[in-house]
Amino acid sequence: MRGPLSIAVAQPLCTPYDVAINAVMHAATVRSAGARVVVFPELSLCGYELDAPAITAEDPRLAPIVEACAEAGSLALVGAAVRGKAGRSYIAMVAVEATGATVAYRKMWLSATESDRFTPGDKPAALDVDGWRLGLAICKDTGVPQHAADTADLGIDAYVAATMNSAEEAALQDERARHVATDHHVWVVVASFAGSTGGGLTQAAGRSSIWAPDGAMLDQAGPETGAVARATLI
Repeated sequence: MRGPLSIAVAQPLCTPYDVAINAVMHAATVRSAGARVVVFPELSLCGYELDAPAITAEDPRLAPIVEACAEAGSLALVGAAVRGKAGRSYIAMVAVEATGATVAYRKMWLSATESDRFTPGDKPAALDVDGWRLGLAICKDTGVPQHAADTADLGIDAYVAATMNSAEEAALQDERARHVATDHHVWVVVASFAGSTGGGLTQAAGRSSIWAPDGAMLDQAGPETGAVARATLI
């Protein structure tokens, strides 16, 4: 029988381009979050710097997060630019746990600027954690109804998104989350950058949030860097 799933959404301080420093910050957040699953924003390991070097899941700089997950018994979903085959790069969600890291999902819907550097992912993805099935999304994906529908078709319990929006887009971020929850009757989990994230954005939205399948907000962080929101899915 499946038990409750504790989940947290985090807004870490980000140092643009510096994967090593950001990994240490992520590790500290994992240790303090007190959750089975800890979700971080889009490109959280490098900031929204589209020219940041892509990494692989085997990058040794991820070791502090692996160690933190082992200590806390957590799974961390972190944002990174990752290398693929034939010179391709992707905006991805990397799943980190005690045994190491794997690329869990590649963003399917890119902005025009992102398309100049990155290749879109070719399919939706879901991750199984303790009997829960988590559908994965990154930023613009959440505004594409077909993405939510295709991901829901994978038999998910929750739609887990890593985003990066401006402060002016905070209300839109909430609207998209509420629509996915009520349209597909799933929990919705959104980790959103706060503060300066690189790419010329001086104030990201923050307001990371967790929503119930009926569209009720369970918890929401403020706009400040370092905030964490938490909930238990039942």
